[in-house]
Amino acid sequence: MNTTSTPDRSTARRAGAALALASALAIAGFTVLGSVFEYPQILEEPTSDILASFHAHESSVMTWFGVLVLSAALMAPAGIWLGRIAGGRLGRWIAGVGIAAATVQVVGLQRWVTLVPGISDDALDPALRADAEDRFELWHTLLGKAIGETLGYALTATFTVLVVVALRRSVLPRWLGVIGYAAAGLIATGVVIPVLEAASLTNFIGYVAWCAWLLAVAVVLFRVPAQKAGSDMLVPCDSPSMS
Repeated sequence: MNTTSTPDRSTARRAGAALALASALAIAGFTVLGSVFEYPQILEEPTSDILASFHAHESSVMTWFGVLVLSAALMAPAGIWLGRIAGGRLGRWIAGVGIAAATVQVVGLQRWVTLVPGISDDALDPALRADAEDRFELWHTLLGKAIGETLGYALTATFTVLVVVALRRSVLPRWLGVIGYAAAGLIATGVVIPVLEAASLTNFIGYVAWCAWLLAVAVVLFRVPAQKAGSDMLVPCDSPSMS
Protein backbone atom coordinates (compact mmCIF):
# COMPACT_ATOMS: atom_id res chain seq x y z
CA MET A 1 0.00 0.00 0.00
CA ASN A 2 1.27 3.44 -0.94
CA THR A 3 1.73 6.20 1.59
CA THR A 4 -1.21 8.59 1.63
CA SER A 5 -1.71 12.17 2.77
CA THR A 6 -4.62 14.42 3.64
CA PRO A 7 -7.21 14.76 0.84
CA ASP A 8 -8.12 18.12 -0.69
CA ARG A 9 -10.18 20.04 1.87
CA SER A 10 -12.58 21.61 -0.63
CA THR A 11 -13.41 18.28 -2.26
CA ALA A 12 -13.77 16.61 1.12
CA ARG A 13 -16.23 19.25 2.28
CA ARG A 14 -18.32 18.95 -0.88
CA ALA A 15 -18.49 15.19 -0.44
CA GLY A 16 -19.33 15.62 3.24
CA ALA A 17 -22.11 18.09 2.49
CA ALA A 18 -23.66 15.72 -0.07
CA LEU A 19 -23.51 12.77 2.33
CA ALA A 20 -24.94 14.77 5.25
CA LEU A 21 -27.80 16.18 3.17
CA ALA A 22 -28.59 12.75 1.67
CA SER A 23 -28.76 11.26 5.15
CA ALA A 24 -30.86 14.07 6.63
CA LEU A 25 -33.35 13.96 3.76
CA ALA A 26 -33.63 10.17 3.96
CA ILE A 27 -34.27 10.28 7.71
CA ALA A 28 -36.89 13.04 7.31
CA GLY A 29 -38.57 11.33 4.36
CA PHE A 30 -38.87 7.91 5.93
CA THR A 31 -39.99 9.39 9.25
CA VAL A 32 -42.83 11.43 7.75
CA LEU A 33 -43.91 8.70 5.32
CA GLY A 34 -43.94 6.20 8.17
CA SER A 35 -46.29 8.48 10.07
CA VAL A 36 -48.55 9.63 7.23
CA PHE A 37 -48.50 6.62 4.91
CA GLU A 38 -47.25 3.81 7.20
CA TYR A 39 -44.43 3.28 4.71
CA PRO A 40 -42.85 0.80 4.13
CA GLN A 41 -45.14 -1.51 6.17
CA ILE A 42 -48.11 -0.55 4.00
CA LEU A 43 -46.54 -2.34 1.05
CA GLU A 44 -47.52 -5.61 2.73
CA GLU A 45 -51.21 -4.62 2.54
CA PRO A 46 -53.57 -5.40 -0.38
CA THR A 47 -53.04 -3.20 -3.42
CA SER A 48 -56.50 -1.66 -3.04
CA ASP A 49 -55.63 -0.48 0.47
CA ILE A 50 -52.27 0.95 -0.67
CA LEU A 51 -53.89 2.96 -3.44
CA ALA A 52 -56.71 4.17 -1.18
CA SER A 53 -54.24 5.36 1.46
CA PHE A 54 -52.08 7.02 -1.19
CA HIS A 55 -55.07 8.89 -2.61
CA ALA A 56 -56.16 10.02 0.85
CA HIS A 57 -52.73 11.56 1.57
CA GLU A 58 -51.59 12.16 -2.00
CA SER A 59 -50.05 15.62 -1.68
CA SER A 60 -48.02 14.79 1.42
CA VAL A 61 -46.95 11.36 0.18
CA MET A 62 -45.81 12.73 -3.18
CA THR A 63 -43.89 15.54 -1.51
CA TRP A 64 -41.97 13.24 0.81
CA PHE A 65 -41.26 10.66 -1.84
CA GLY A 66 -39.83 13.60 -3.80
CA VAL A 67 -37.58 14.23 -0.80
CA LEU A 68 -36.42 10.59 -0.93
CA VAL A 69 -35.75 10.93 -4.66
CA LEU A 70 -33.52 13.94 -3.96
CA SER A 71 -31.77 12.06 -1.15
CA ALA A 72 -31.02 9.16 -3.49
CA ALA A 73 -29.88 11.48 -6.28
CA LEU A 74 -27.29 13.09 -4.00
CA MET A 75 -25.32 9.85 -3.94
CA ALA A 76 -24.19 10.62 -7.50
CA PRO A 77 -22.29 13.86 -6.74
CA ALA A 78 -21.13 12.36 -3.44
CA GLY A 79 -19.68 9.43 -5.39
CA ILE A 80 -17.94 11.74 -7.85
CA TRP A 81 -16.30 13.82 -5.10
CA LEU A 82 -15.35 10.76 -3.05
CA GLY A 83 -13.91 9.26 -6.22
CA ARG A 84 -11.72 12.33 -6.66
CA ILE A 85 -10.47 11.92 -3.09
CA ALA A 86 -9.60 8.27 -3.69
CA GLY A 87 -8.11 8.78 -7.15
CA GLY A 88 -6.97 6.08 -9.56
CA ARG A 89 -8.94 2.94 -10.38
CA LEU A 90 -10.59 2.83 -6.96
CA GLY A 91 -11.80 6.40 -7.40
CA ARG A 92 -13.36 5.56 -10.76
CA TRP A 93 -15.14 2.59 -9.19
CA ILE A 94 -16.51 4.76 -6.38
CA ALA A 95 -17.79 7.40 -8.81
CA GLY A 96 -19.33 4.82 -11.14
CA VAL A 97 -21.01 2.77 -8.43
CA GLY A 98 -22.23 5.92 -6.66
CA ILE A 99 -23.86 7.18 -9.85
CA ALA A 100 -25.37 3.74 -10.53
CA ALA A 101 -26.72 3.44 -6.97
CA ALA A 102 -28.29 6.89 -7.23
CA THR A 103 -29.81 6.12 -10.63
CA VAL A 104 -31.53 2.85 -9.74
CA GLN A 105 -32.97 4.27 -6.52
CA VAL A 106 -34.27 7.38 -8.27
CA VAL A 107 -35.84 5.17 -10.93
CA GLY A 108 -37.49 3.04 -8.25
CA LEU A 109 -38.77 5.89 -6.07
CA GLN A 110 -39.97 8.26 -8.77
CA ARG A 111 -42.95 6.02 -9.55
CA TRP A 112 -44.68 7.40 -6.44
CA VAL A 113 -44.51 10.88 -7.96
CA THR A 114 -44.99 10.16 -11.67
CA LEU A 115 -47.05 6.95 -12.00
CA VAL A 116 -48.96 6.18 -8.81
CA PRO A 117 -51.05 9.42 -8.73
CA GLY A 118 -52.72 8.54 -12.04
CA ILE A 119 -53.09 4.90 -11.05
CA SER A 120 -54.73 5.82 -7.75
CA ASP A 121 -57.18 8.12 -9.58
CA ASP A 122 -58.13 5.30 -11.96
CA ALA A 123 -58.62 2.96 -9.00
CA LEU A 124 -61.55 5.14 -7.88
CA ASP A 125 -63.47 4.16 -11.02
CA PRO A 126 -65.00 0.66 -10.66
CA ALA A 127 -64.58 0.11 -14.39
CA LEU A 128 -60.85 0.88 -14.24
CA ARG A 129 -60.01 -0.45 -10.78
CA ALA A 130 -58.78 -3.91 -11.78
CA ASP A 131 -56.53 -2.54 -14.51
CA ALA A 132 -55.20 0.16 -12.17
CA GLU A 133 -54.29 -2.40 -9.52
CA ASP A 134 -52.57 -4.59 -12.13
CA ARG A 135 -50.51 -1.60 -13.32
CA PHE A 136 -49.53 -0.70 -9.76
CA GLU A 137 -48.36 -4.26 -9.07
CA LEU A 138 -46.41 -4.36 -12.34
CA TRP A 139 -44.54 -1.12 -11.69
CA HIS A 140 -44.09 -1.97 -8.01
CA THR A 141 -42.45 -5.26 -8.96
CA LEU A 142 -40.35 -3.91 -11.83
CA LEU A 143 -39.33 -0.44 -10.66
CA GLY A 144 -39.68 -0.98 -6.93
CA LYS A 145 -38.57 -4.48 -6.03
CA ALA A 146 -36.30 -5.40 -8.96
CA ILE A 147 -34.60 -2.07 -9.72
CA GLY A 148 -34.99 0.27 -6.77
CA GLU A 149 -34.67 -2.32 -4.05
CA THR A 150 -32.68 -5.38 -5.18
CA LEU A 151 -30.23 -3.50 -7.41
CA GLY A 152 -30.30 -0.54 -5.05
CA TYR A 153 -29.35 -2.68 -2.05
CA ALA A 154 -26.49 -4.35 -3.90
CA LEU A 155 -25.06 -1.11 -5.30
CA THR A 156 -25.43 0.84 -2.04
CA ALA A 157 -23.62 -1.91 -0.12
CA THR A 158 -20.85 -2.03 -2.74
CA PHE A 159 -20.50 1.76 -2.75
CA THR A 160 -20.18 1.80 1.05
CA VAL A 161 -17.46 -0.85 1.06
CA LEU A 162 -15.49 0.99 -1.64
CA VAL A 163 -15.71 4.26 0.29
CA VAL A 164 -14.46 2.58 3.47
CA VAL A 165 -11.55 1.02 1.57
CA ALA A 166 -10.62 4.44 0.13
CA LEU A 167 -11.06 6.64 3.20
CA ARG A 168 -9.48 4.32 5.75
CA ARG A 169 -6.14 5.06 4.05
CA SER A 170 -6.39 8.74 4.90
CA VAL A 171 -9.06 10.12 7.25
CA LEU A 172 -11.52 7.42 8.34
CA PRO A 173 -11.10 6.08 11.90
CA ARG A 174 -10.94 2.30 12.19
CA TRP A 175 -14.17 2.11 14.23
CA LEU A 176 -16.08 4.07 11.60
CA GLY A 177 -14.77 1.73 8.93
CA VAL A 178 -16.10 -1.25 10.91
CA ILE A 179 -19.53 0.37 11.16
CA GLY A 180 -19.50 1.02 7.43
CA TYR A 181 -18.71 -2.61 6.64
CA ALA A 182 -21.41 -3.80 9.06
CA ALA A 183 -24.03 -1.46 7.58
CA ALA A 184 -23.11 -2.57 4.05
CA GLY A 185 -23.45 -6.22 5.01
CA LEU A 186 -26.86 -5.69 6.59
CA ILE A 187 -28.11 -3.65 3.63
CA ALA A 188 -26.95 -6.38 1.26
CA THR A 189 -29.21 -8.90 3.01
CA GLY A 190 -32.13 -7.08 1.40
CA VAL A 191 -31.30 -8.85 -1.86
CA VAL A 192 -32.71 -12.09 -0.41
CA ILE A 193 -35.92 -10.59 1.00
CA PRO A 194 -38.05 -12.30 -1.72
CA VAL A 195 -36.96 -15.71 -0.38
CA LEU A 196 -36.20 -14.84 3.25
CA GLU A 197 -38.68 -12.44 4.84
CA ALA A 198 -36.54 -12.04 7.98
CA ALA A 199 -33.98 -10.21 5.83
CA SER A 200 -36.32 -7.20 5.74
CA LEU A 201 -35.48 -6.56 9.40
CA THR A 202 -31.71 -6.82 8.96
CA ASN A 203 -31.97 -4.63 5.87
CA PHE A 204 -33.90 -2.00 7.83
CA ILE A 205 -31.33 -2.08 10.65
CA GLY A 206 -28.61 -1.71 8.04
CA TYR A 207 -30.18 1.41 6.55
CA VAL A 208 -30.63 3.00 9.98
CA ALA A 209 -26.95 2.34 10.73
CA TRP A 210 -26.00 3.54 7.24
CA CYS A 211 -27.75 6.91 7.65
CA ALA A 212 -25.93 7.45 10.95
CA TRP A 213 -22.68 6.34 9.29
CA LEU A 214 -23.14 8.87 6.46
CA LEU A 215 -23.48 11.67 8.99
CA ALA A 216 -20.40 10.52 10.89
CA VAL A 217 -18.35 10.30 7.67
CA ALA A 218 -19.57 13.79 6.72
CA VAL A 219 -18.27 15.12 10.05
CA VAL A 220 -14.90 13.48 9.43
CA LEU A 221 -14.70 14.99 5.94
CA PHE A 222 -15.62 18.45 7.21
CA ARG A 223 -12.78 18.24 9.72
CA VAL A 224 -10.13 17.60 7.07
CA PRO A 225 -7.49 20.29 7.62
CA ALA A 226 -6.35 22.65 4.91
CA GLN A 227 -3.26 21.43 3.07
CA LYS A 228 0.02 23.16 3.67
CA ALA A 229 1.80 24.68 0.72
CA GLY A 230 3.71 22.06 -1.18
CA SER A 231 1.82 19.11 0.33
CA ASP A 232 0.64 16.33 -1.95
CA MET A 233 -2.88 15.26 -2.71
CA LEU A 234 -4.05 11.81 -1.69
CA VAL A 235 -1.90 9.34 -3.60
CA PRO A 236 -4.11 6.75 -5.32
CA CYS A 237 -3.49 3.14 -4.46
CA ASP A 238 -4.69 0.86 -7.24
CA SER A 239 -5.74 -2.42 -5.74
CA PRO A 240 -5.21 -5.52 -7.91
CA SER A 241 -8.58 -6.82 -6.73
CA MET A 242 -10.36 -4.01 -8.60
CA SER A 243 -8.92 -4.96 -11.98
